[in-house]
Amino acid sequence: MAYGEGHDGHEAQQAAAQGPQGPWEHRADGLDREIETLDEFDQVILGGTLSGFRVQSVDLTDRTLALLSTDTSETVFLGCPMAPDAAAKIRADGALVFPPVPHLPFDPYRGLLYSPEQLFEGLGAGGYEATPDALAYEWFQRTKADGDILASMLRSVHDDAISDALDELLAGARVVGVMGGHAMARGTDAYAGAARLGRDLARTGLTVATGGGPGAMEAANLGAYAAPHPDEMLDEALEILAKTPSFSPSISDWARAAFEIRGRWPGGDGSVGIPTWFYGHEPPNAFAGHIAKYFANATREDGLLARCNAGVIFLPGAAGTVQEVFDNATPNYYESRGEPTPMVLVDRAHWTERLPAWPLLTSLARERSMESRIALVDSVTEAPEALARLSG
Repeated sequence: MAYGEGHDGHEAQQAAAQGPQGPWEHRADGLDREIETLDEFDQVILGGTLSGFRVQSVDLTDRTLALLSTDTSETVFLGCPMAPDAAAKIRADGALVFPPVPHLPFDPYRGLLYSPEQLFEGLGAGGYEATPDALAYEWFQRTKADGDILASMLRSVHDDAISDALDELLAGARVVGVMGGHAMARGTDAYAGAARLGRDLARTGLTVATGGGPGAMEAANLGAYAAPHPDEMLDEALEILAKTPSFSPSISDWARAAFEIRGRWPGGDGSVGIPTWFYGHEPPNAFAGHIAKYFANATREDGLLARCNAGVIFLPGAAGTVQEVFDNATPNYYESRGEPTPMVLVDRAHWTERLPAWPLLTSLARERSMESRIALVDSVTEAPEALARLSG
């Protein structure tokens, strides 16, 4: 099915005629109207109607009879492959259809977050360069500055779909962010400390969220992954990973070491990684069970910090981590997201001498409600207690 097929003037008039109760209008009944898997589709079909639902990136090729016999008025189909006769019927019902876009290395309409297995598919056979993650980055590099409205629209639609999936995943969760630099190498004391921090936080019932990349981010996701396992598991994993300290020079070897850990100790905790193809030279880490990868870094940064409702721990980092400190401090300063959330900076020398963000942060916080929600600690082992204290 070609992109844009069937979207002629008649259909545009028909859509406009539906008025404020059209398929794009939010439903007031509070029900979940999004269908994101084939199992969900089959369950809804039992009710006899799809009217008002949004079907998001579900392959309906084998559901032709169901589509032909079901009311699909005011249904929205986003990137759903289907047979031509089914597509013709649902359009006649008044459904709004956004067909799949061919020849893309990613699905702009996806209804769920990525898994490590999805982003690294093909790693074993062709190496990292053949994976969907690498191919999406290559597409982004080709299209990000070409001025093509279709490419920019597809990136925006994809990122909005990712945000929607992230909101659904984290609904009701207490999320703690762990920020830090990508240069932190496996095999170092700093990496081991960040991993144990992630494990300690996950064991208290918090959902650990990171920027989803290597270094400190990977370490925290690894620690959260290790949380359900005996303590010895993390010690062994750290020894194995130390043999491949960095994603440079070989992302393939770096990623394979992580999947070796996942294969040896399955069933880890499902923490969250929120990386970006804007920094596509930094691969996502395989220890985040749910990966919300964005094209737009600004959307990614704001969304990551906004969802950390239980606070953020800042490990030593460079420019990116400094940016995150003040991206988080600004809404705390203005209380634009409500009551300020805790901020714990780890490593006194780093944040007062090498990159003196702490003096500026304390100056901003003075005599404001966020003043009681910031802390500076000397070591990573102190961070969980400081977070708990600031949380009150």
